[in-house]
Amino acid sequence: MPMTLGMIEGWGEECFQRVASFGLKAVEFTYNVGNDPEDLVEEADKIKDLIAQYGVQVMSIGRWGTDKFDEDGNMIEEELQGTYMILDVCQKLGTPVFVTGVNYLENQSYLENCNNAVAFLEKVIAYGKERGVKIATYNCHWNNFVREPKAWELVHKRLPELGIKFDPSHCINTGSGKYLEEIAEWGSRIYHFHIKGTLNFNGDHLDDPPAGLDMVDWRAIMGLLYKHKYAGMLSIEPHSSTWRGDLGEWGVKYTIDYISPMIYSEN
Repeated sequence: MPMTLGMIEGWGEECFQRVASFGLKAVEFTYNVGNDPEDLVEEADKIKDLIAQYGVQVMSIGRWGTDKFDEDGNMIEEELQGTYMILDVCQKLGTPVFVTGVNYLENQSYLENCNNAVAFLEKVIAYGKERGVKIATYNCHWNNFVREPKAWELVHKRLPELGIKFDPSHCINTGSGKYLEEIAEWGSRIYHFHIKGTLNFNGDHLDDPPAGLDMVDWRAIMGLLYKHKYAGMLSIEPHSSTWRGDLGEWGVKYTIDYISPMIYSEN
């Protein structure tokens, strides 16, 4: 099965229109902290109609930034139930991957935090498995510590069905910087992948231009993804304040033209 190129957008009709206007067949949206999962449940039928109308599949839904544990180390039941609601939406929409993270508690040890993460994620994995949805943690530091090999060794290796949403820019800007090494070692656990360029010099993050106009070795990345038989979504993430308006639209098209020739087609 080939990789599928798509992009991050919202879940309204104008968002599906924009994705389709680029000739893309997949969208990812993130239903982050501050959004009520009950509202998404109410929108699910409308989103399902948009999928059919525009021929754009929702291949990933994420929930970033929320606390899973309170300061006393208790799992937050409301957030767990909200996660279940989103997984129900994933099932209804045919979305194969749900992306999440786990907050770090400073008053607990690293191992205790890992145990917390396992406790939360094993519940989410089990619920998702019953609905045909795979679970991945995002490799970003936004209220999430399960984002690098140190945590993957202690969390993912205890949860064989837990995957990774990988974005090389996060590894470069707030991680080890060894994104090729991390993909080489952990590529078999990658369930979702972000296409976002970055420019980082002398320890300073300068910008996130379109892939192909940045410092990331995308050809080597693609080679590693093929090595690991990756067959998920490649999700373009327009992120930079520089690349907005007409320039931003051109940047998305540039990335599509840059990445598309590296995607094997069975046709």
